[in-house]
This record gives sequence, structure tokens and C-alpha cells, in this order.
Amino acid sequence: MTISNRDRRHFSRVSFQAKAEFHQGSHSWEAQVLDLSLCGLQTDLPDDQQLQPQKLVRAVIHLAKDTVIQMTLRLAHASGGRMGFHCESIDLDSISHLRNLVALNMGDSQACEQELARLGS
Repeated sequence: MTISNRDRRHFSRVSFQAKAEFHQGSHSWEAQVLDLSLCGLQTDLPDDQQLQPQKLVRAVIHLAKDTVIQMTLRLAHASGGRMGFHCESIDLDSISHLRNLVALNMGDSQACEQELARLGS
């Protein structure tokens, strides 16, 4: 019996379309965020990306003029024109914005709080 990715996933992904800046060392690029969760995000795979898979990446997602989500990410997979990243660290303001965004898009704030509790354990 095989377990699908959806069954293995502990955190709900929500569709979210936004440009984000990614930084790794002296290299920077922009990519389209396709979806995100409390523990990571998925982007399109830019043609010119020069990602070093073993090194951490800093992402900045602009939600509004003065509102951003900043995360430190690790590449989890890259295939089919997409890259998936696992969140290694996030600051308090950013996790608050991310929680609100995920809860709003899930339509179930209680389920989001349960996922946040799992993240903290």
C-alpha cells in the first residue's frame, strides 16, 4: 500500500499567488509562489535560477506595502517546473501574518490553530 503525498502531509497547503524574492548568498531571484503552508511553500522554477540545493534560502513575500513574510527555507524538492521548500525558521511577526493568511484561505481558523500547535511541538 502506498501513501499519497496528501495523506502524508501534516499541514494544509493553500493556494496563494504572489511574487517573492529569494536570496542565497550573493544570488537573488524572483519566483511566483504557488501555494504555502505553515511549514513551507512551493514556487515555480525560474529558468535562470542558480540555487545551491544544500544551502539555506531566505524568502521575502510582500503581502502589502509594509507587510512581509520572511522565512529561511531549505529546498525539499525540485521537479516538474516547481520547487518545494521547507521552512527552517520564521520570525514572530511573519508567522503571525502567515497564520492569518492560511486561516483565511482554509476557511477554518480552528484547523489552522491545530496545525500551528503541531508545528510548535
